[in-house]
Amino acid sequence: VQLQASGGGSVQPGDSLKLSCTASGGLSSIYTMGWFRQAPGKEREFVAAISWSGRITEFADSVKGRFTISRGNAKNTVYLQMNALKPEDTAIYYCALDPVIVVSRSEKDYDYWGQGTLVTVSS
Repeated sequence: VQLQASGGGSVQPGDSLKLSCTASGGLSSIYTMGWFRQAPGKEREFVAAISWSGRITEFADSVKGRFTISRGNAKNTVYLQMNALKPEDTAIYYCALDPVIVVSRSEKDYDYWGQGTLVTVSS
């Protein structure tokens, strides 16, 4: 399974950015997809996750109300819409895939990872 993330960039505080991640190759029939991030000098942390159906979503408290997560019609693509970005959102964002139906916040449950895309929020 390969995950390809894109959409990162440099923006100013208050701006928006949309990340995309497409999964391919050997996919199971049902899987959860999620986003994690790692800021400089910090451990990787959970950001958001979405169930196969798209009806169940989870968000970290730090992004709740500003970020939304969605899946494309083909299910193998996940999007992270980031609004009202803050400098503390600066990080490398990773998409991940968990080949089960239960939505998890723990990176230990995700078997496949993308290469990461850098988001920099600075004035």
